[in-house]
Parts: sequence; C-alpha cells; structure tokens
Amino acid sequence: MRPRAEWSSPARWRQVLLPFLMSLFCGALPDQIRYSIPEELAKNSVVGNLAKDLGLSVRDLPARKLRVSAEKEYFTVNPESGDLLVSDRIDREQICGMKSLCILDFDTVAENPLNIFHVAVLVQDINDNTPVFKHNKIDLKIGESTKPGKTFPLDPALDSDVGPNSLQRYHLNDNEHFDLSEKQTPNGHKYPELILKHFLDREKQSFHQLVLTAVDGGDPPQSGTTQIQIQVTDANDNPPVFIQDIYKVSLQEGVPRGFSVLRVTATDQDEGVNAEITYSFHNVDELVEQFFNLDKTTGEITTKDYFDFETANSYTLSVEAKDPGDLAAHCSIQVEILDENDCAPEVMMTSIFTPLPEDSPPGTVVALIKTRDRDSGENGEVYCSILGKANFILNSYSKNYYKLVTDGPLDREEIPEYNISVMATDRGKPPLSSSISITLHIADVNDNAPVFQQASYVVHVAENNPPGASIAQVSASDPDLGPNGRVSYSIVASDLEPRALASYVSVSAQSGVVFAQRAFDHEQLRAFELTLQARDQGSPALSANVSLRVLVGDRNDNAPRVLYPALGPDGSALFDTVPRAAQPGYLVTKVVAVDADSGHNAWLSYHVLQASEPGLFSLGLRTGEVRTARALGDRDAARQRLLVAVRDGGQPPLSATATLLLVFADSLQEALPDVSERQAPAEPQAELQFYLVVALALISVLFLLAVILAVALRLRRSSSSTTWGCLRPGLCVKSGPVVPPNCSEGTLPYSYNLCIASQSAKTEFNFLNVTPEVTPSQDLLCEDASWVPNTNHEGLPFTSDIILKVSFNLLIFTLVVNVC
Repeated sequence: MRPRAEWSSPARWRQVLLPFLMSLFCGALPDQIRYSIPEELAKNSVVGNLAKDLGLSVRDLPARKLRVSAEKEYFTVNPESGDLLVSDRIDREQICGMKSLCILDFDTVAENPLNIFHVAVLVQDINDNTPVFKHNKIDLKIGESTKPGKTFPLDPALDSDVGPNSLQRYHLNDNEHFDLSEKQTPNGHKYPELILKHFLDREKQSFHQLVLTAVDGGDPPQSGTTQIQIQVTDANDNPPVFIQDIYKVSLQEGVPRGFSVLRVTATDQDEGVNAEITYSFHNVDELVEQFFNLDKTTGEITTKDYFDFETANSYTLSVEAKDPGDLAAHCSIQVEILDENDCAPEVMMTSIFTPLPEDSPPGTVVALIKTRDRDSGENGEVYCSILGKANFILNSYSKNYYKLVTDGPLDREEIPEYNISVMATDRGKPPLSSSISITLHIADVNDNAPVFQQASYVVHVAENNPPGASIAQVSASDPDLGPNGRVSYSIVASDLEPRALASYVSVSAQSGVVFAQRAFDHEQLRAFELTLQARDQGSPALSANVSLRVLVGDRNDNAPRVLYPALGPDGSALFDTVPRAAQPGYLVTKVVAVDADSGHNAWLSYHVLQASEPGLFSLGLRTGEVRTARALGDRDAARQRLLVAVRDGGQPPLSATATLLLVFADSLQEALPDVSERQAPAEPQAELQFYLVVALALISVLFLLAVILAVALRLRRSSSSTTWGCLRPGLCVKSGPVVPPNCSEGTLPYSYNLCIASQSAKTEFNFLNVTPEVTPSQDLLCEDASWVPNTNHEGLPFTSDIILKVSFNLLIFTLVVNVC
C-alpha cells in the first residue's frame, strides 16, 4: 500500500470522475449515511463521526449501544466518541473484483429505542496493481508471403485496478516491419493487435524481436512488458479462414459436463498437408480453460464444469485455427450464461433482542432479518413469512430487510419462551425456500400483584391462649420471578388502638404466620380485625391487602356473680318478708346472678343447697324465682333460711352461693323482733368458741413442757437402758371417745386413757370409764394392743409421776368442763 499522501492528494482526473461517481452513488442509495474512503486504509482509521451524522448524542451512546451489523465487519463504532473506524483490511480488488463501483453496504443498530440505519461506504481504487502479461514471451510464425496489413491478436495484460488506475494503453518499441493497434472486447477489456506494415524477407531477416509495453493511468503510472519473438517462414499460399468472425451462444447455467456448446469451422484452400487445420484457444484467461474444452481436430467446444451464473454470467473465447504452415485465423465466441433458480434464499438474523420485557408494547422490534438470493430476476426476489401462529409479524424494512415485531401484548406467566420460524421463499419456478428458527425469551416484569388464597380470613382463638402461639397463617402467591415474586407480609391496619396493636398480635414477614403476643380475654375483647398486606420486592413494588377477623372464643373462666340478694353494709345477709297467708306459688323473691362468660358458659341454673323447711319453698331452675310451694303451717318456724347455689353451663361448671333469710310476717314491725332474736345468740356462741380455742392452745403448751421436763429428769436419775422405757414400743396411750350425757348438740366430747411405764407400781389412771363399745381398735401411739404394764418395781413415786398425774387430771377436767 502506498502512503496515504499519494492518494489523498486529488489528481485532475479524480476531480472530474469522483463527482460523477458520487452523483451515481447518491442517486442509487437514498436515505443512507454515505462515506467515501480509499482502499487499504490502516486499521483504526477514522471514516467519519457516525453518531454525529445520525443525530445521536455522545452521552447517549452507552445506552443506545450503537454497533455495526454486517456479514463481515470491516468497520466498528467507537463507543466513546461515536467514530466509525476501520477494523479490517479493505482490498477493493478482493471485495469487488473488476466492478467499477465498489460499495460496502451495512447496517448500524441503535437500541433503546431500536433504530436501524443504513450506511454505505464507497471504496475508492488506488493504483496498487501493476499491469502484468500472462506470458513473459510471445512466439509468432509469419510467412514471408503474408501481405502487409495482416493483424495478429496478442495476449492482453491484466490490471486489477479499475477506472483511471486500470490498463490504459499499449505501445511497441520502434521497428521497421510492425505496428500496434488496440482492440476492445465486448466486456470492455483492451487487447493489442500486431499489424504487419511491410513484406517480410526470410533471406534478409528470418527472426524479429519486439518489446510490448502495457501502461496504466495511475499517478505515477505503472507498466508491464513482454517480448514478442517472430519467426519468418517460407511462403504458404492460403491461410485458414473461419466461417464467422464472431459466434454468440446462450447456455443455461445448469447444463451438465460435456455438453456441446459449439463447433467452429475454418477452411483452407490449400491441398494436402497444408490444408490440415488445428484449433486452439488463443488469448483466454484461466476461467475459460476451466469451464470449456476445445477439440483440436474438429473445433468442437464442450463444457468441462458446471456454470454458476452468480459467479460469472458471460465468457469470451478466442479460437485460433492454424495450418501446418503456421498460417492462422482467429474468431471470437461470446457465451452468455442464463440464470436458473438454483440458489435457495438465505435468511440471516443480523440482530435479536432477547430477552424481551413482557411489558413491551405491540410493534416492538424483536429481531432484524436480512435475506439474500444469489439468483437474478424473479429467481432472486424473496419474500418472508412466519410459520405457524405467533404473536409476531414481519414488516418489510428495506429491499432485503425485515423487522420481526410484536403483534400483541406478551405475558411471561403464560408463555415464557417463543420459538419463531421465519421462512424465506423466492419467486422462481419452482420456488425455493429456506427457514431459520428464532428463540425469544420473555423477561419478567413486575406486572402481577400478590394474590391471597382467600378473599378474607376468619379465625377462632380460645381465650387464655399462651403468648407467642400461632393463631393463623395467611398465604399469597405472585407468579412473577425473582424479587418480583418474593412476597413479604405486614400488618397495615387494625381496629385496635395503634399503641396496643403490637402487644396483641404480630405477623412473620416471610411465612405470613400470625402470632398472639398476649393471652386474650373474651370478656375484654371478643373480636378484632386486622388488615394484612402482601408486598413483593419489585420496582415499583406491588401489594395486595386482605382482612383477617379474629374471634376470641369464650372459656368458662368466670364464676357466676350474685347481684341479689346483696349483703348489708356490715356484711350480714338481708331478709325478705313473706305474708303469713301466702298461698302456694306466691313469688317471694328472686335470686339475680350474672356470668361474665358467654354462651353455655353463661347459662345459669339455680339450685337449693340447704333449706330450713325443704318443702316449703320452690326455686325456678332458670329464673331463680323463689315461690312458696305450700301454705305456712302452724308447726313451721317463722324464720326460714335458704342456701341457693348458682351454677353456669361450662365444663367444668363454676358456681356461687347466696343465702336467703325469709321471715313470715304481715308487716315489717312484726318481722324485726324475730330477726333480732335470731341474731342475738350468735354473739355468746362466738365468744365460747374463741375461749375454747385459747384454752386448748394453753393446755397443749403446758402438756409439752411437762413431757419435756419429765424426760429430762428421768435421764438425769437413771443411766440404765431401762430409763428409756417410756420410749419403747410398750409405751402407749389409749384413747376412746366417750359421750357425756350432759353435752350439748354439735360438740365433740373427748376422753383419754393414759398408761405410763415407770418405776411406780401405779401405772394406770382411769379418770373416765371407757365402755368397750367405743374403745378404738388400735392404739394411737402403740403398735401392740396387748401391752401389760410392768409391776416389778416398788417404791415411792418419782416427782415426775406426780407431775404427770396432776397435769393430765387438769387436762381432762378442763376438756370436760369446756365441752360439756
């Protein structure tokens, strides 16, 4: 590659040709961003600022993701500056061959939103190729009888450059007998012809050597040379002559190998050996020899390989007929290849936008599809369609491009993935087609709020529940994915006081389990309502609310409470009067009670526990009404006492009691003395009981002191083992109940038998005779009932024996006096 300065400086011919080419270029490619660059630019060379030319801000480039979409990427976009850079070697001759106009078409894609821009880059030719002849030496044989003016076609030079840089002219070195002219083939290629100016004389000069030079139009121009060696032969009267100078043949590109294309025929008026003609290709390129075969004897041309219209649609063959005298004739054969529909369309996906958010509106571009068919005419016209039913359509975007866009709303929860088959079909006969499959993933969007399993929740919780117990669980589902479907729970409202709410219930944010923070009391709070919220983690977050009603169930934890009859200010029960002439069914009074519980636990029933006259009054089981069951008799007391029990219906039942004092009197003045008489004896009886308790306590203390003193003295005076006789199993105290005849009703009489083991001969004291019928069957302190006191010891009684006798006599006497 030459330095950039050589092709960047405009030449005079370029100033004329370039505006003409650009006018063609602009007219052929409307609505495109167009650039023009020379070939062989260095890598990372700047073509132009694409972002600026597209009207995009440099700050938006990271979000727009501007990029090149092409089969082969010769260019790339700088993501920071938006410049279009050369990313690969651009050789115009390799890319476009001998085409005069070399254009690189590609697309640039910008996202957010999706835009597709067509870009065309005109690749200008530089003079980087030298004209080259096929052979370094050309051998010719010319008879000395050949007339001046005869032309001899020569092999042309090849130059891959185009336009002004291509082959422009030939020239021949100075000589006396030959001149040079230039001819042009139907496809525009120039080739030289050698012209004989004068007769040749073999005797004077039998060999001529010339130099042929080919020069291009570059600046500076480049050239190539070859040598022409001419041998002068003896006279040959008649050269071969072709029937036609130019033949034209049309072939289908699908003809088989060995197919006969044409037979050329040349005649020679000579006779014998001089009339024998041989045929050969003359001045042809390698492609001709690759696809065609020439029979040297018959002149028949056959095919050697399959033709491809898309590679070459025409061939020019030059055939030479030569006799043994080296006299030759030339003809040209122009072969045109006719296109057949032998190439199926190609479907290429240049861009795909996956995953696609499910909230994409209809008309969102999913993919950019490009089609190509190497055939021509109708065989190369392609249309696309979608196979099967899908929520997508194809829109033609330009000549060979289609946009795959959405045709309706998408829902990832219903269809998370689409397999779209796009088929491209040409218009040939028969048509050919091909297809591609596009897998499109749908991205989740937080478009679904959590949904509770129930529209509302009602739970029953028995009161007195343990704090921290689970009382309910709510559950909500969210079909979204990831954080969009992750649900957390909270309490957002309640009919409880806001300050008290936290002390009553709480909810687990992860599981939705509702916990009781305290023990509920049905009597204080029978029901309350919560509003729970399920909220996902999307952005923005979506939520749903549900009501949870908690019914606190009753337990029988409250006993009935009697409201009437009430106690007086001093704590005594009040009385009700009943007329003496009251008839059976007379409503005397009513026991009124309440129960803080509810339901069966508060269903009260009334029962008579104790009555002075059981048959005198009746009590309503459910009403608590006290009525007379019969008339008052002469033997019935004027004062009556009823002990009433009030029971609830719980399990187990709880109860309360009430005492009713009823006095039969016709007036209040008559009833008051009866009440006073009944209440007066109560005070002496209470005092008697108090003194009895005090006396028992004192006697018990004296008894304990006497026993302790006796034991201490006994231990002091005796060291033998018999000293402990009072503690042996033989020591017993027998007691039995004896009922004195003068004891009052309701008291408990006591009498004792005492036996003491000691050294005194008198070991038994009987203060009261105990009848055998009331003697207990077992001693109180002795396990052996047949114990007999020991009488072997004699002497005076010890002081301890005297003390015991006195103490027990005093004890028994006091008990008998107080009790009787």
